[in-house]
Amino acid sequence: MEIQTQTKRLSPLSEEQVDQYHKNGYLILKNGCSDDLIDAYNAHIYTIRSADVMEEWAKPRKGKEEVSDQERFSIRLFNPHLHDGFSLQMMKLPIVRGALAQVLGDEACGVQSMYFYKEPGSPGQAAHQDYYYIRNEPNTLTAAWVAMEYINEENGCLWVIPGTHKLGMLPHGAVKNLQEHEAWTDEVEGIDLTQEVPVVLDKGDILIFDSLLIHSSTRNRSERWRRSYVCHYIRHDSTIEREDLKRKISLV
Repeated sequence: MEIQTQTKRLSPLSEEQVDQYHKNGYLILKNGCSDDLIDAYNAHIYTIRSADVMEEWAKPRKGKEEVSDQERFSIRLFNPHLHDGFSLQMMKLPIVRGALAQVLGDEACGVQSMYFYKEPGSPGQAAHQDYYYIRNEPNTLTAAWVAMEYINEENGCLWVIPGTHKLGMLPHGAVKNLQEHEAWTDEVEGIDLTQEVPVVLDKGDILIFDSLLIHSSTRNRSERWRRSYVCHYIRHDSTIEREDLKRKISLV
C-alpha cells in the first residue's frame, strides 16, 4: 500500500503580517500548536529524560554515566530532531514551513533544534543576535520559538528590540549583568537595551524572528517553568559555516 505524504505548502500569513515581519524582524503565530500537541510533546521529552537508561544523545552531559535529577530537567536537550521522530515532526510543523517560505521567499530547511527547560530561579541569556553564533551565507537564518506553556515576564520570557534586524551584525562582548544572565554567552554592544519589549506568549504560540534581531531573556523569578522548543532554519540555498549544523532537514 502506498502511503501518501502531505506536500502542499500552507500560506498562513497575510500580506500585512509579512510586511510587519520585515519591518519589526519578528511575528507571533497565535495558537500555532494545539494544547494536545504541546502536552504530548512535553510528556514525550519528559519520558526521554526520566528514563533509567538514557540514550547517549539525550544525556545532559555527553559521556557522563551518572545523571542527577537536577541535570535531567535543567540542561537543554540539543538537536533532538536528529535522533527522535517526534522532535523531527515538531521541527517540520506545516504552519512553520509555510510561514518561513512566505518571509524568506522560498522553502526553508531545518538546521538546529533545542528543548529548553528554564526551571524556576535559572538565569536568562544576555541580548544577542543569533547570526553571531550561527553564520550562514547568504544570511537567511530564522528561528521558530514554540512556547510549551504560558510565558511572561515572571518566568523569563524573551525580550526583543523591534527593527534591530536592519542594523546588520553588531559587535558582541562579555556579559555585563551576571545576576541576570548566563556567563558563558556573549552580549551585543553599542545598542540601547532600554528599547527592549517583552514577548508574552500563550501555550502553543510560535514566535518567528530574524537572526539579526536583538533579543534576550531574563531570570525566571516565578515558581513556574518556562519550557520551549526552538528550531533554527535557513533558506534551502543558504549554507552554514559550523560543521555540526551543516545537515539540512527538508520540511516537506
